Amino acid sequence: MMRWFRAFLPKEERFFDLFDRHAQTVIQGAIALQGMLNGGEETPVYCQRVNQFENDADNITREVLTAVRRTFITPFDRGDIKNLITSLDDAIDQMQQTAKAVMLFEVRAFEPPMREIGGLLIECANLVGRALPLMQSIGPNVAMLTAITEELGKLEGRVDDLHDIGLKELFLKHRDGNAMDFIVGVEIYDHLEKVADRFDDVANEINSIVIEQV
Repeated sequence: MMRWFRAFLPKEERFFDLFDRHAQTVIQGAIALQGMLNGGEETPVYCQRVNQFENDADNITREVLTAVRRTFITPFDRGDIKNLITSLDDAIDQMQQTAKAVMLFEVRAFEPPMREIGGLLIECANLVGRALPLMQSIGPNVAMLTAITEELGKLEGRVDDLHDIGLKELFLKHRDGNAMDFIVGVEIYDHLEKVADRFDDVANEINSIVIEQV
């Protein structure tokens, strides 16, 4: 009964503008991350860009959490809103952790699987950017939202495969050489894999909201 009653009450639509702003920031963060993974002397510049986009995303996250506390009627459950924006923010936080590791270890050259993962992460970010506006009207968009979250799951699986391939290649490359290069490479691969995991978390949150709303 309460769910039926809430459907007729006016809702604060500002949340969707904030979701979209955050998603666009995550997309830009992923593009900067890919630029970083291209290597070369511009690597620190792209690391700084990742950091800036992460800061921007944090500010938007705070706006969302403040709006949750101040808004009487939200588009969907308050807990779901918090979980969705937090999972999205975790994705770009993990991008920043990758950039921090790159700066710490002064890495300027990256393995091919790392660069391939970077491209997949841009795909993940773009899919999330497509999904969030659709949640403003979930009913007619269930099929599309489901397809997007399934694709996010597939991309996460491809990143896992590249992670494993990359670790094997690192081992073969450095088993008779510099152990530190192997350790640094493993660190970067693990951070990149975690970015994909966080996008998969976003997909799970979207699925959870869709199930509750239809």
